Amino acid sequence: MHPIVLLFVISLLHAYEARGSDTGTPVFVQKGKDLLLHVTAPVKLVERDIFAWKFKDSNIFRLFDDNKAIITDPYVGRVEIFRQNHSLLLKNVQQNDSGSYIAVVFGKNNNDVGKYSVTVQDPVSLVTGTVDLLSSSSDSCNLTVTCSTQDSHHIISTFRCDNTTCSQEEGGERSKVTTSGSSLRVYLSKNFSVICNHSNQVSSDEHTTMIRDFCFKHPGHEPPSNRNIAIGTVTVIVVLVIAAIAAAFVRHRKKGKHETEEMKNTVYETVQHYSASLLVLLACA
Repeated sequence: MHPIVLLFVISLLHAYEARGSDTGTPVFVQKGKDLLLHVTAPVKLVERDIFAWKFKDSNIFRLFDDNKAIITDPYVGRVEIFRQNHSLLLKNVQQNDSGSYIAVVFGKNNNDVGKYSVTVQDPVSLVTGTVDLLSSSSDSCNLTVTCSTQDSHHIISTFRCDNTTCSQEEGGERSKVTTSGSSLRVYLSKNFSVICNHSNQVSSDEHTTMIRDFCFKHPGHEPPSNRNIAIGTVTVIVVLVIAAIAAAFVRHRKKGKHETEEMKNTVYETVQHYSASLLVLLACA
């Protein structure tokens, strides 16, 4: 390129840098992923025009009117430019790639054709939920759920459950923003479940706890069921049947052998009576 033209190009670049730029469209990308940025207007170069992608005050890529392209050394091997639409692909982004990206056509009138404010974020850490039972009766309970992340953030919220529903009590924490900018939330979902959610703009993790089941699974907190009552009644009937048979045989030995047939009938009728009752109770249970 002719030295005079090169000096003209450099002066245009410096003039644009001195002018500054507004914050662009926010873009969030996960660390280690690829970043794809598009131009927002057609790029047409005439004589002495230059198209460039810039990061902060540094050039990433420049395309001249004679179709000559230059990728700046730090980005060689990391950047791909799509000539058909002038989009920028930056590979394997890291935290220091966060900042302002601008696509501009330098010429008689400098025109911005893309502005982005890029933030590179780590994926959020895993979240867990733990339950502490505060109080419980046969038909209700109060408990707390603590949502904790692996990077030592946590929130605590209180819930109340009865036989038909659960509710999140007022006064407890429901959400917070961590020092890394992620969001930690706890909320009641359907089916009596509590969700602990840890998220940012590029990733999310959840933990679900069925709190109603936790309330009534502890010994002494669950009301006796009809089945338990029926099983107890069946046990009593069995004992009575055994006692009746034993009593019948004792009477048989005292009255003598001439009453054998009569006693057999008595024993049989007694057993039949209690067996029928036993079968009815088992069917109900």
